[in-house]
Amino acid sequence: MNEFLVRPRRTLKPRQSKAHLGLISRFRKEEDGVMVAFAVILVIMMIAIGGIGADMMKAEMERTRLQHTLDRAVLAAADLDQERAPTAVVEDYFQKSGVDVDTVTTNSETIPIFEGGPPIYRRVSAVADAQSTFRASETAARFRHAWRGDIEDRELVEKVNIRAAGTAIESIGNVEIALVLDVSGSMNSNSRLTNLKIAAREFIDTMDDNTIDGTLSVSVVPYATQVAVPDNLFGQLNTTGENAHSNCINFRGSDFSNTQISTHSPYQRTMHFDPWYRYDNRDSSSSPVNKTPVCEFDNRREAMVMEGDRTTLKNYINNLTARGNTSIDVGMKWGTALVDPTFEPIAANLIKSGDVSPDFADRPYAYGTNDSMKVVVLMTDGQNTSQYYIRDDFRSGESNVWYNEQQDFYSIYVGQDEYDQDYDGNTSEPLYYWPSTSQWKNWAYGEGVYETTESSWECKSYRRNGSCKRYRKVTKTVSVDEPGSAEVITYPNLWAYTTSSWIADYLYRPFMGYDAAYNDWHYGVRSSFKRTEKDARTRQICQAAKDAGVIVFTIGFEAPYSGQTVLKDCASSDSHYFDVDGLEIRNAFATIATSIRQLRLTQ
Repeated sequence: MNEFLVRPRRTLKPRQSKAHLGLISRFRKEEDGVMVAFAVILVIMMIAIGGIGADMMKAEMERTRLQHTLDRAVLAAADLDQERAPTAVVEDYFQKSGVDVDTVTTNSETIPIFEGGPPIYRRVSAVADAQSTFRASETAARFRHAWRGDIEDRELVEKVNIRAAGTAIESIGNVEIALVLDVSGSMNSNSRLTNLKIAAREFIDTMDDNTIDGTLSVSVVPYATQVAVPDNLFGQLNTTGENAHSNCINFRGSDFSNTQISTHSPYQRTMHFDPWYRYDNRDSSSSPVNKTPVCEFDNRREAMVMEGDRTTLKNYINNLTARGNTSIDVGMKWGTALVDPTFEPIAANLIKSGDVSPDFADRPYAYGTNDSMKVVVLMTDGQNTSQYYIRDDFRSGESNVWYNEQQDFYSIYVGQDEYDQDYDGNTSEPLYYWPSTSQWKNWAYGEGVYETTESSWECKSYRRNGSCKRYRKVTKTVSVDEPGSAEVITYPNLWAYTTSSWIADYLYRPFMGYDAAYNDWHYGVRSSFKRTEKDARTRQICQAAKDAGVIVFTIGFEAPYSGQTVLKDCASSDSHYFDVDGLEIRNAFATIATSIRQLRLTQ
C-alpha cells in the first residue's frame, strides 16, 4: 500500500538538466537589486537616528532653558540688596518664567559686615530637576526598542531626566578706587562743585558701609590744569627742573600709553607760574607767590593717596575748591597710576612715613590677585582745554631781570651798550634799563656808587645878634652809594612771583614796544598742549587702563558734546558711562557703588 503513496522520483533528461543548471548559474551571477535590501536597512537606521537626534535636541533645548532660568534665579537671589529669602526668589523665577520643573533645591550662605548689619557676602546654590518627553516617530521608537533587545510592544512616548545646577556669589572683596574729580573753574557754575561734594561723600559712605575694614582704599585725584601730589610722594620721583613750590609733572606723550608711574624714569617738573593774569607779588607779604598757578601747592588741591578712613575722605572732599583749566588726560594718568601695581614701592614708603595706613601694605595688588577689584571713576563737567608749560630755554638759570628788594626796584639787563644809550661816551660797558625811572644805566639799581652835585645855601655874613645877614649858594660834588642791593633773579623764581604778562607790560614794553615785548616775554616763554592732543592722550590712557584690567566708570556732569564723546570712549562699556545734570550725579555715584560689588556665577 505504501508504494502507492510514494511519489515516483522524476529524473531529468540530460538536455533538461543542463538548461536548469544554466538558469541557476545566471541567477547567482545577476547583480540587479542587490542594494535594495541594504538601502531599506539604511533608511530605517536614518529614520531611527533622526528621531533620536530630534529627541536629543529637544532635550538639550529644554535643559538649556532650565539652566538659563536657574542662572538668573541664583544671581537675583545672591544680590546683596535682595531682601527676600533666596529660596523664595529662586522658586518665583521658575514660576514666572513658565519653565516646567519637578523639584528645586536651594542652599544659601550670608555673612553680615557686623552682627545685625548689612550683608557683605552671599552665596546661593540651586539644583533643578525636570523631565523631557521623547516623541519621535513610531518606527524610530520601535527601532530603539529592538536595538535594546526589547521586542515587546511598549509605550512609544518616553521621558528622560534633565538637571540644571548653579551657584552665584556676590561679595565685596579688596577694592582699590581712584576718584578722578574735575575741579576746574567751570565747576563753580550752577552749583556743580556743591553737588559733586554731596554725591562723592555719599559714595564714600556707601562703600564704607559695605566693606570690611582694611579692604577698601580710596585715592582722590582733583585735577584742573594740572595734578599736584604730596611732597612725600613727589620726592620719590626722578624729576628735572628747579622749583620750590609746585609738585606737578609735564608728562610726555609716551607716558599715556601705560598706567605706570616710575621712580626711575625722568619726569619734567612743572614750573610754578600763572599764564592768565597780570600782577607782581614779589614785594607782597600776604601773597608771596602766584595766585592762580597751573600747578598749585595748596594741600586742598593735592591728590589724596590710598585712604581708608571715611571721615578723612569726606573732610577732604568737602574742602575741594575749583579754578583753572581742564586736563582730563593728566587726571586719568594719575588715577590709573595710583591703582597700578608698580606704585607699590612708593606706597610702601608712604606707609613708613605715616602718610598711608599699614592696612594697605602690598597695595596696589597685582592685577587679578587677592580677590581685588581696581576701579577708576572719572568725572568732568567740561572738555580738555589748554595745558600751559614754560619752554625749556626759560626753565633754569639766571634771567635778565635784577631786583632790589629793599627799594622794590627792577633793573633789566639788555646787553652791551654799543649805541651809548646812557650818553656817557662808553660803548663797552653793560647796559641796564630802569623801568621805574625810564633811565638807561650801566649798572643795576642798588649796585652803583657815583658822584653827583648837590647845592646848598650857606650864611655869608651875620648880624650882631647872630642871625644870618646874607646867604650864598654853594655847589659841591658828593659820592652816592645807592640803597639796597640788586640781585639777579633765576627763571624759576621769576615765574613764581611775577606773571609773564606783567613782565612784558611793565618791564619790557617801555623800551621794546607792546608787540615785541609780549611776543618775547609772554607768548614766547610758554607753550601749551591743545585740546586735540589732550583728547588723544585721554583715550590712550583710558585704553591702557582697560587693557590692564581696571574698571573705568565715567561721568559727564553737564558736559559739552566733545567732553561727553571722550568720556564715552573712556568708559569700560556704554553702561559704565553716565550723562547727568544737577543732583542726578548722586544717582550716578550710587549706581557705581552698587556695580562695584562682585556679583558672579561660580558654577
